[in-house]
Amino acid sequence: MQIYEFNTVIHNGIIHIPEHLHNKQLSKVKVILLSENISDSVIKSRKKKFSAMKLQTEGFRFNREDAHER
Repeated sequence: MQIYEFNTVIHNGIIHIPEHLHNKQLSKVKVILLSENISDSVIKSRKKKFSAMKLQTEGFRFNREDAHER
């Protein structure tokens, strides 16, 4: 397997191969895309929201020994 690395811009969903590779005998290829820019909508969807939680602890007694037994 030969590896040819190049940077290109995708136009209308088409990946253009540089001219210096046109003469190569490329019949079957494996394409791996590494995008340099991620859209803001993707970044926002990956962020997890955290909401604070309030617990009523008045009158609660914690016994460490009982907790270790469980």
